[in-house]
Amino acid sequence: MPKAWKEPKLTQAQKAKAASDAKKVIARNKRATHDYFIEDRLEAGLVLTGTEVKALRAGRASLAEAWVEIDGGEAWLRQANIPEYAQGTWTNHAPTRKRKLLMHRSELTKWGQKVQAKGYTIVPLELYFFGGRAKVELGLARGKQEFDKRHALRERQDNLEARREIHRFAKGKR
Repeated sequence: MPKAWKEPKLTQAQKAKAASDAKKVIARNKRATHDYFIEDRLEAGLVLTGTEVKALRAGRASLAEAWVEIDGGEAWLRQANIPEYAQGTWTNHAPTRKRKLLMHRSELTKWGQKVQAKGYTIVPLELYFFGGRAKVELGLARGKQEFDKRHALRERQDNLEARREIHRFAKGKR
């Protein structure tokens, strides 16, 4: 009879590395999927100052009003709110300053051409730490009309009701 496979024991250093490599979400832009059709997604790095990183590690940020603009061959995150660090001094950052995004040149030109087309924009979807570095997930988005938003809400409500009925039927309450 074969022996059961045992999972190897991890050292403290290995556990700490695994925890730091995990994706830690700081902020999500929930309105983006409501207001836009997300056609493509991309991960980009952020250029931040020291107090911005400390404020993000404290879990404070908002992407509600943020957008991305491509200017002069560079991508910039605009109006993302990272509040001032509480223990910061005169070296604190401006909360809504524009922040440079780190993207490959090919991605930048491809998305820049699509943004030039009518009705497309780039919106930040998520801000998170991955492997100790701040990253932002971007979405190439096309705006929804009002009837599209109503249709999406109705579809979500119908799916919720269907799941409830399936759950009730499975429990034998019918």
